Amino acid sequence: MKTACLRTPTRRVFIFSAALPAVTVFAGFRFRPPAQAVPAQFVLVQGGVFKNIHSNYYGKGVTVSSFYIDKYDVTQKEWDAVMGKDPSAFKGANQPVENVTWYDAIEYCNRRSLQEGLQPYYTIDKKHRDPNNKPDPRYGDLDKVKWTVTINPGANGYRLPTEAEWEYAASGGQRSRNYSYSGSDLVNEVAWYWRNSGATFLMGFWSWPAVVQNQDQTQPVGGKKPNELGLYDMSGNVRQWCWDWYGPLPTHVKDPRGATSGSTRVWRGGGWMGAAFATKISFRGHLAANGTGPDQGFRVCRSH
Repeated sequence: MKTACLRTPTRRVFIFSAALPAVTVFAGFRFRPPAQAVPAQFVLVQGGVFKNIHSNYYGKGVTVSSFYIDKYDVTQKEWDAVMGKDPSAFKGANQPVENVTWYDAIEYCNRRSLQEGLQPYYTIDKKHRDPNNKPDPRYGDLDKVKWTVTINPGANGYRLPTEAEWEYAASGGQRSRNYSYSGSDLVNEVAWYWRNSGATFLMGFWSWPAVVQNQDQTQPVGGKKPNELGLYDMSGNVRQWCWDWYGPLPTHVKDPRGATSGSTRVWRGGGWMGAAFATKISFRGHLAANGTGPDQGFRVCRSH
């Protein structure tokens, strides 16, 4: 049992709770505990140039500043604590949340920041359509949401990694051992993908009926070998949203944030029902920001 004391000009108000929520309102007074430090399961990624020879950014003059990133994908337990309703197709408190859009991930970051007394990293304008959200050149206007989302530089809240940050962390940062997948050259050591995410190990060519019959699905986070930085599931399990619009990769720049406009947002890492090649650290995927699926999740980071 924990006790919180609210001091008022005339009296003290005691709140007894087994676990104090992030914000408590009692008798008209608002109580917020001090802002939390970076959670223990976050890893400090020391910045620098890309050392992994398999990285898209290797030898391109791109550097990344130090930042914190979660060891794990956002789990359904973490999602429920912030958002209240789990959209996942495969239920399990310690399994990654999936079926989330890019907008869902952005909202989660801001809501979690507010719960923990942090400054939200994003400003979300749901009334004005984002002029930088362009129609897809082949398929037209796939995204009907088009919220205008901008960043608040210097805010200490949760956020999505940029594509460069994601690849830097997945490739091992300054501790890189030049693995093709995140933490190994053997995909089955580090990744859940279509062959190994079900009842038996599948052989032959990819087949959706085979995937369904094998009961392939997401797996609890942290079940495979971590990479050089201690990060789990950077290859496989669920695809992970990044901040960036999909576009050409920059060169000779510090902390790139992707294209200034586009029709799709970047995802990285591959997922449980995808091919092994999609789980490589260099593979780039992209999807309309309102797109989702039972293999679409994310992980969060914070600025250093």
